[in-house]
Amino acid sequence: MRIFKNGGHRLFENDSETSKVVSEMLIELEKKGMDAVRKYSSQFDDWNPESFELGEEQVRRAINELDPQIIKDTDFCQENVRSFARAQLNTLLPLEIETRKGVILGHRHIPVKSVGSYIPGGRYPMFGSAQMSIIPAKVAGVKTVLAFTPPVKGRGYYPATINAMKKAGADRIFVLGGVPAFAMMAFGMGVVEPVDILCGAGNKYVAEAKRQLFGRCGIDILAGPTEIFIIADDSADPSLVACDLLGQAEHDPNSGVALVCFSEHFAVECRKELEEQLKVLPTRSVAEISWTNNGRIYIAEDKDEAIALSDDYAPEHLELHVKDKDYYFERLTNYGSLFIGEETTVAYGDKSIGTNHILPTSRAARYTGGVWVGKFIKTVTYQKMTPEASRLIGEVTERQCNVERMLAHGITAKARIEKYGNK
Repeated sequence: MRIFKNGGHRLFENDSETSKVVSEMLIELEKKGMDAVRKYSSQFDDWNPESFELGEEQVRRAINELDPQIIKDTDFCQENVRSFARAQLNTLLPLEIETRKGVILGHRHIPVKSVGSYIPGGRYPMFGSAQMSIIPAKVAGVKTVLAFTPPVKGRGYYPATINAMKKAGADRIFVLGGVPAFAMMAFGMGVVEPVDILCGAGNKYVAEAKRQLFGRCGIDILAGPTEIFIIADDSADPSLVACDLLGQAEHDPNSGVALVCFSEHFAVECRKELEEQLKVLPTRSVAEISWTNNGRIYIAEDKDEAIALSDDYAPEHLELHVKDKDYYFERLTNYGSLFIGEETTVAYGDKSIGTNHILPTSRAARYTGGVWVGKFIKTVTYQKMTPEASRLIGEVTERQCNVERMLAHGITAKARIEKYGNK
C-alpha cells in the first residue's frame, strides 16, 4: 500500500478547552434555568424572544413562506424515511421461548417516552436532519418529541426547517441553539419535561454537551466532522469519484476525505479532476481546506488490502465504485452507511433516499451503527416459571450463590426450594 501525495492527518476531537467551557455552561444552565438560557442565546445568537417555543400560528406562517416545490420535495424525502423506518420496525419482533420444561424466557420492545431532537443550523441549515431523528422516533412509538433548531442569528427561524420538523411529527418546536438547547431538553427547566434520549448533530460544543449529559439521559451517537471513503477500481469514472469526494468536503474544514484505488494512473486522474472541479466549486472556500488538510489517496495492492484499509478507517460514509460489488459487500464490516455502485451517492442518503444520515464518525463505526428506529426502543427481558422449574433452578442457584459467598442471594433460592419442594 502507498499513500499518494496529499496525505493529511485524520482528526479526532480531544479538546480540553471545549470540555471546560461546556461543563461550566451546563452547571450554570442547570442552576439558573431559563435565565441562563436567555443569557447564552442572546450572547451567541442575538436571540431572546418572549418564548423560544413556536405556536401553531407561527408554524403555519413559516410553512406559508415556502415555495410549494420545497414542501412537495420535503414530503417526498420524509415518506421515504418513514417507509424505511416502518420496515425496520417490522424486523423487531417479540420473543418468548421455553428453554427448559416450565422455564419461560422472553423479550419485549418498548419505545422510550420522550426524545429531544436537534436540527443543526450554522453554515448550512440542514433541515433534512429533522426527518432523520423525528420520524424514526415517532415510528418507534415515542409519545413526545421536542424539536429544537438554532435561530438565524438575530432574525429567527429558517422556514424550511420549521416545515420539516412539523411534517416529521414534532410535538413541540423550539428555536434555540447549541448547549442551551441540549440543557433545556435534558434538564427540563419547567417549560418542558426532561427527555429520555437526546438526538442530533451539531458543532463541537453540541457534541461535547451530549457527551457530558450522557447518563442523565441517553444519546444517539457522538458525531464529529463528516467523513467519506471511496473504494474505486480502474473501471470507475474519475470525475464522478472526485465529485463525490468534494461533495462531502464542503461540509466542514475538518471533513475526512479519502480514496482507495489500485493504480497510480487512476490516482493521478482523480487528483486532476479534484483540482479542476475545485476551481469552479461554489463552496470552494470550505472544500479546498478540507481536501488540502485532510484528503488522502491510498493505492492498494489488491481488493483485500483495500477492504482492510477501509475497515481500519471505519468511515461514516463508504462508496463503492467497483466492478465486483458483491466481493466488497460480503467482506466489509466497519462503516456507517454503504453506497453500492456509482448510481448512488452520499447526498442521496443525506437528503432523500430513506436511510438515515445521523451516522458514526471518528472510527465509531467499529462498534455502532447510525440512528434507526431501534435507537428509540428498549429491548427488555422477562422470565416466568412453574413451581417445579423454580425448585430445580433454585437448587443450582443456591449452590452457585454459596460458592460466590453471596449468602443472601442463596437464601432467596433456598426459600423457593423449601416452598415448592413438597409439590
